[in-house]
Amino acid sequence: MAHLVPLLIRGINNLSDARYCAGMGADKLTFVLDPSLPGALDTRAVKELAGWVAGVELIGEFDQLSAAEINAVAADCALDAVLLRRPRIEAELAEIAPPVYVELPAGATGQATDFSAAPIGWVIELEAAGQTLDTSTLREIAQQRPLWLGPGLNPTLAHDLATHLPLAGLSFPSGDEVKPGLRDFDQLEAVFEALEQD
Repeated sequence: MAHLVPLLIRGINNLSDARYCAGMGADKLTFVLDPSLPGALDTRAVKELAGWVAGVELIGEFDQLSAAEINAVAADCALDAVLLRRPRIEAELAEIAPPVYVELPAGATGQATDFSAAPIGWVIELEAAGQTLDTSTLREIAQQRPLWLGPGLNPTLAHDLATHLPLAGLSFPSGDEVKPGLRDFDQLEAVFEALEQD
C-alpha cells in the first residue's frame, strides 16, 4: 500500500499494532527501549515482536542511556536505527553505531540547524491541534535535512502536511491493546486512508 510519504509508527508495544502497521504499509516502527521512559520494553519483548513483521525498519527509542548502552541494545535487537528523545552533543552522536534520528521539541526547531554532524533525520511532534504552525521554519528545516513530523492522529492535518511540505515522512503514535489480541484501529486506519496515494 503506497502512501504520499513514508510513515513512522512510534511506541509499538504489542503484536496487534506491529502486525497491523506493517500490513498497512508503515515504513518504520519504533520500540521504546530506554528503561527511563514510560512504557519501555525489554529486549526480549522487542525481539519477539520484531520476529512477526517484515519489510519495515526497526528503530529503538532512547533518552538517558549512554552511547555504549544504546549500541549494546541496538545490536542485541538488530535495530536498523535509533531515535533519541533529545539532542546530544556531536561527539556523543558520533559514538552511536546505528543511524540516528533525533526528536526536537516543537518549540525548539531552531536547534535543527545547530549540528554539522547531523543525524539522518529530525522528528518533531507537533503540539495540540489548533496551534499556528510555523510552516516556513518547518519548510526550511525539511529542505536542509530529512524531517519527520508528527501531527497526532489527525487525518486532515496529516494529509495537508504531506502535500504542502517537503517531508521525509510523518510520525504517528501507536496505542495499547484493550486486552491481548483486541485493539481498536479506527484512528490509525483513518490516518492510513487519508495518506493513500490515488
